[in-house]
Amino acid sequence: MKVLLIGATGLLGNAVMKELEEKHDIIQAARHNTDVKVDITKPDSIKRMFEQVGKVDAVISATGDAHFGPLEEITPELNETTIESKLKGQVNLVLLGMDYVNDGGSFTLTTGVIMDEPIYQGASSAMANGAVKAFTKSAATEAPRGIRINSVSPSVFQESPEGLQAFFPGFEAVPLSKVALAFRKSVEGVQTGQSYEIY
Repeated sequence: MKVLLIGATGLLGNAVMKELEEKHDIIQAARHNTDVKVDITKPDSIKRMFEQVGKVDAVISATGDAHFGPLEEITPELNETTIESKLKGQVNLVLLGMDYVNDGGSFTLTTGVIMDEPIYQGASSAMANGAVKAFTKSAATEAPRGIRINSVSPSVFQESPEGLQAFFPGFEAVPLSKVALAFRKSVEGVQTGQSYEIY
């Protein structure tokens, strides 16, 4: 399959790349140092990416910035960072990429555990994760030409920096290799409208 991997340079993107690269033709996309450049906060950038890449069998989003901070310090402007990237950026990949995915192809988006299990300073990110999950479930019922849409919701990674893991007290950290398998299931499998929760 021809797979477009957005966020390929990140920790998660690298793990997904390793899981899929032996069997599939991976086109790497990110803001820098990849086959194609994209800023998912800008619809025009997403359009240019799809025009450059052309038809693909699968689109994977392993990206999405989110604001973390105490609720009483979150302003509408800070929250907009999360909305523009983690939420609208991923949704726009589907809306603008539908015509570029082959019949029977797929989209796989990324959410996260805090939509179900809150952490301190995570309200903005949890909001976006929950919205992406709901969009995935609903959009999958309407996707044309047998196109499937799923999302992957991982817990904190075992490979995450200790400083990040400290925000997840009592959570079981999961290996990136296990998270990457969920992306493979979405790309190569038959399910749609699913939230693959790796907790």
